[in-house]
Amino acid sequence: MTAPGEFPATTPIGSRVEAEGYVAMVCFKHGPPQLHGVELEWTVHHADDPHRPLDAARLSTALGVHAPPTLVPDSPQLPLGRGSLVTVEPGGQVEISGQASDSIPRLIDDTTADAAQLTQLLATQGLVPGRHGLDAFRPPRRILTVPRYAAMERAFAQLGPHGPRMMCSSAGLQVCLDAGEADQTALRWRALHDFGPALVALFANSRHREGSDTGWASARTEATFGTCAPFTEPPSLDGDPAEAWARTAMEAPVLCLRRGDSWDAPAGLTFGAWADGALDGTGLASGAGTGDPLGDRPTYGDLEYHLSTLFPPVRPRGYLEVRYLDAQDGDGWITPTLLLSALMSDPAVTDQALAAAAPAAGRWFPAAREGLHDKPVLQAARDLVDLATTNLSRTGVDHDLITEAGERLHYIVDDTQRRRAS
Repeated sequence: MTAPGEFPATTPIGSRVEAEGYVAMVCFKHGPPQLHGVELEWTVHHADDPHRPLDAARLSTALGVHAPPTLVPDSPQLPLGRGSLVTVEPGGQVEISGQASDSIPRLIDDTTADAAQLTQLLATQGLVPGRHGLDAFRPPRRILTVPRYAAMERAFAQLGPHGPRMMCSSAGLQVCLDAGEADQTALRWRALHDFGPALVALFANSRHREGSDTGWASARTEATFGTCAPFTEPPSLDGDPAEAWARTAMEAPVLCLRRGDSWDAPAGLTFGAWADGALDGTGLASGAGTGDPLGDRPTYGDLEYHLSTLFPPVRPRGYLEVRYLDAQDGDGWITPTLLLSALMSDPAVTDQALAAAAPAAGRWFPAAREGLHDKPVLQAARDLVDLATTNLSRTGVDHDLITEAGERLHYIVDDTQRRRAS
């Protein structure tokens, strides 16, 4: 799912206020909530030894004409059979993302087919997709050499060990939903955040890292939140979501200054400061030295790029991109996709879901550490599962899939309760 820009990419931005207004306008598109999308990501391993480092050349050969230009610069990046594009993350994680659909059954069918095709492509080179949200076997290692990831790696490395882990070792399931009508956007924004702790715990599967038990149910969440706090952590939900997100985007550090061969940004540079002239006269920007008073200001293209380097648990991109779920093994992605779709299918259901999620709302770190062993999180997860399973028919999928998803959800909750009682 993509949200097009509103101004020519080369147009310079005159001030932080101007940039904030643009972000608030393009990141929350209003309209009837109709479209759904998913993006599936996996770590990639050698089938005969998951500990072996991944080789960029082998991955390139496996993906062939579907490889992205970040991996193979002259690749045509042809879509898979049902339309999904393949992208590759810095550590060699593969991701597929198809077109948004107003039919959840069609979305599931198309994504399932493209995931199967990708698995077959990897198998031609003895590679397999990982089964967890974090590489359980290898230390983080960047295999993509493009300037974006080199600059991000250097910036994150100064903040601690989690940035390289997030970039090179993590894999997530992203579920994309419309922001909804103007009078429902704040509700939907809050709901997706309040559901977060319970859903992180329900689908946590990334306890191990580099062969060791981390003690976290979702060490992927630990890595993501720790990458560039507070900007990778859950935001405050007070006030208007669009205005709050615009402020966050302005206060976040610039990770990539797309000028020359190296894209490293000056330390401490925020986008708001850049838009207000922090680099005026430095000669770093594309128009520097031309006499243009805005020559050292960012363009709208720079702002769009900056937004792509922000990694909150829910990212507004004209639609709402849920980013807090661990990647799931096999077709396990279908169940959380249906769960979220059911809970967001109608304002009345979403209101009930907010009440069910309330005991765990804001308990992101307990949920990531303890999973469903955190009592308030377990209560919220159980109540959300009960509500979702009574509303799965709203997703339009067939009876067999409804039954299978419901059984999976109840098994996760019931198994935790059994283990707590034993």
